[in-house]
Amino acid sequence: MSTDSSERMTEGAETILSASDLSVSYGKVTALKDVDITVQKGEIVSLIGPNGAGKTTFADTSMGFLDYEGSITYRGEEVADQRQSNLVSEGLIYCTEDRDLFPFMTVEENLQMGAFRSRGSYEESLDFVYDLFPRLEERKTQEAHTMSGGEQQMLAIGRALMGDPEMLIIDEPTLGLAPVIVQDISEAFDQIVEEGVTILLTEQNVIFALDHADKIYLLENGSIVKSGVAEEMQGDDYIRETYLGG
Repeated sequence: MSTDSSERMTEGAETILSASDLSVSYGKVTALKDVDITVQKGEIVSLIGPNGAGKTTFADTSMGFLDYEGSITYRGEEVADQRQSNLVSEGLIYCTEDRDLFPFMTVEENLQMGAFRSRGSYEESLDFVYDLFPRLEERKTQEAHTMSGGEQQMLAIGRALMGDPEMLIIDEPTLGLAPVIVQDISEAFDQIVEEGVTILLTEQNVIFALDHADKIYLLENGSIVKSGVAEEMQGDDYIRETYLGG
């Protein structure tokens, strides 16, 4: 678990995101069923589970991209009743698995786009992103499509941070990345949390999730099958045998 996580959980009494009896279907296929998840201010909460478990569906639903049954709220207001642009303006920012960069824009132009609805200072956000990922400043005039996968992931996270998020949803940030890049992302997470940003992380990399999250929810076949604080989940026999190789 990341440093000072128990302190963050104590301080994080305010609920930022909450799902209750949440169900999502694609036609006749149920992607999420009766999901209950709570994210409190200052926490890192991670959804873990295999590919196809429903992690990305939950992230998409949190941003209002999908119809749903049950309830999912951001800062106490039903997501379905809000426009995505309003959610962004209220500090809910989504860094998707696909990254969704503007490929023929430069690094800095992509970062500028991330600040379009920012509540904070552009200059301060840009300085923070460049401090977080110095490689981006070195390549600020380079077009996004010419960058490596790891550099593009850094840019995607950096662009999300330019929106001055209160809560950041990050979908599969380590997927397909080399270990050295995963380490860079890991160190960035620690600094992002120090800035007071609440994080919802979806990950197939269970070791990464356990190292950083305060709370873990295990999704399988669209349902929460286990949940708890990271230390408890790390010692869980089922998780160790199924996801950590015993």
